[in-house]
Amino acid sequence: MTDQSESRLLVLHKPKGYVVTRHDEKNRKTVYELLPPWAYDEGWMPVGRLDMDSKGLLLFTQNGLISEHLTQPGSCHKIYEVWVRGHVTQPQAVQLVGGVETSEGLLKAVRVEIKGGAGPKTRLEVELDEGKNRHIRRMFGELKDPKFGTAMKVLELKRVQMGSLKLDVESAKWRFLTADEERNLLDG
Repeated sequence: MTDQSESRLLVLHKPKGYVVTRHDEKNRKTVYELLPPWAYDEGWMPVGRLDMDSKGLLLFTQNGLISEHLTQPGSCHKIYEVWVRGHVTQPQAVQLVGGVETSEGLLKAVRVEIKGGAGPKTRLEVELDEGKNRHIRRMFGELKDPKFGTAMKVLELKRVQMGSLKLDVESAKWRFLTADEERNLLDG
């Protein structure tokens, strides 16, 4: 085991294709295959989730109170880089902030910024203050491309920030948070 007596949080850059679970009944790859064996053995649990097709910043802790604090709606904003198939317009970005009705109820973003595009795709930055199951994918799935009338689809989703903590490790790598990073994240 690595000396981690001071740290109560670690960050993993989750790649696509891994499920965020301790056991998978379908024998898919889990995020624990990317961490040292002691992370599983000592009960390090993910703080929130990223679906199998998403990548980016994922925190782990052994402390249930820390996990609960960071996953409470409104306590820790999360920022995502998103590529969508479709031409997202400024009025649609505003609509996402106001909220869109989905099969799971009203879903909304804190901020949606159009960063550019390539062909029939749009690159955006999306900020959430809570994360419901497939939140971003469901929101965009309710929008239609104004040019073609087809449903929009999230092609790539990467969490790049949680609270004050920005993703700074390579894909499939992990590290412990420093005391300052942890304090800033929990006090933010």
